[in-house]
Amino acid sequence: MHWLTNGALVVIGGICCVGVAEARDKAPEAGPQSPRRITYKTVGDVKLALHVFDPERGDDHGPAPAIVFFFGGGWVSGNPSQFYHQCRHFASRGLVAISAEYRVKKQHGTTPAECVKDGKSAIRWVRAHAREVGVDPHRIVAAGGSAGGHVAAAIGVVKGFEEEGEDLSVSSQPNALILFNPVADITKLAKGAARCGDLAEALSPAHHVRPGLPPTLIFHGTADTTVPIENVQRFRDLMLEAGNRCELVPFEGKKHGFFNYGRDETSFDQTMRLADAFLASLGFMSGAD
Repeated sequence: MHWLTNGALVVIGGICCVGVAEARDKAPEAGPQSPRRITYKTVGDVKLALHVFDPERGDDHGPAPAIVFFFGGGWVSGNPSQFYHQCRHFASRGLVAISAEYRVKKQHGTTPAECVKDGKSAIRWVRAHAREVGVDPHRIVAAGGSAGGHVAAAIGVVKGFEEEGEDLSVSSQPNALILFNPVADITKLAKGAARCGDLAEALSPAHHVRPGLPPTLIFHGTADTTVPIENVQRFRDLMLEAGNRCELVPFEGKKHGFFNYGRDETSFDQTMRLADAFLASLGFMSGAD
């Protein structure tokens, strides 16, 4: 399996590749197959939950890394179940794996700005309640696909858009990013720019790159017409120029959403193995199988 580091193609040998009681909802049974749900944010009469897959590990353990996924859907629709299979994979590797709800236009009448605010709230909640959910607050990954990839990237890169009234002494910035065909520059996409209006540039990760950003792994199809790969290539180049770690893995001939479980089993497996290797390189897991 191939790997891209600082824009160069290399080969990795051997690799193919809860809070406080008041916050808990009545949840389905916990375990590797079914998530438990924890409310992390309430806005008016809207309650937003984290769908938490607990890691498969013994009783004698310390805090685990966490990965928080944000679903795609153009900031308009979508469902956390999109990333359940990825969550099960990472839970099997010893991470607390979470798929987060956030407000979307079709259901809540919101804009991408609220999506980013909710994403930041989710990361802040996990970090603030790290002890209760068994998470290492210094090893939290934000991940997502398409518009959810934008949400994850914006959480890591864009300043501001913090929810009013939250404890800003607890950082909402993740420690690493894993992005699946994300929107990196909203201003270059007609639909995205229309949905963001005057905030398109303010919400575009590509416009806010600077030194010291979280290490980032991006998966993108070369035949993606929804978010052309050039969108993330420029972001990758800007990240490298600023001295950040940013690795782009292009999937030749693949279109938007290629990574989803059930659409392309080979690509799903490849993204998981490469993500394992990336997280192992950061010390977030012991290594890929």
